Amino acid sequence: QVQLVESGGGLVQAGDSLKLSCAASGRDLRTYAMAWFRRTPGKERDFVAGITWSGGGASYGDSVKGRFTLSGDSARNTLYLQMNNLKPEDTAVYYCGAVTRWGASYDSWGQGTQVTVSS
Repeated sequence: QVQLVESGGGLVQAGDSLKLSCAASGRDLRTYAMAWFRRTPGKERDFVAGITWSGGGASYGDSVKGRFTLSGDSARNTLYLQMNNLKPEDTAVYYCGAVTRWGASYDSWGQGTQVTVSS
C-alpha cells in the first residue's frame, strides 16, 4: 500500500514563503510522476505543479508560475514545493499526488496540508 505524507503547511502573511514536502512510501514503490494539487471549499482540486520523472521538467499552473518552484528526488520518491510571494488566493489544502502505475493517472494521494495566507 502506498502512503503519501505531506508537511510544511501553516499560517503566513501575504508576501511570505513556505516550503511543502511530500514523501511517498510503500513496498517496492516506484513513482512515475508526482505533483501538488490544491483545493478550496466548494471547488475542484486544481493542479499546482508537477513533474514526470522520465523527463520534460516541471510544469506549473498559470496562477503560480514565477512564484512557486518544484523540486524532488525520484529515487527517494520525495517532492517539494517552494512557495514564495504567497497571496491570500493561495489559501487552500494542498495535496500531494503520485502516479504509481505506468500509464495511469494520479492514483495515490496524501491527506493534505493546510496553507492559509492572510492579507
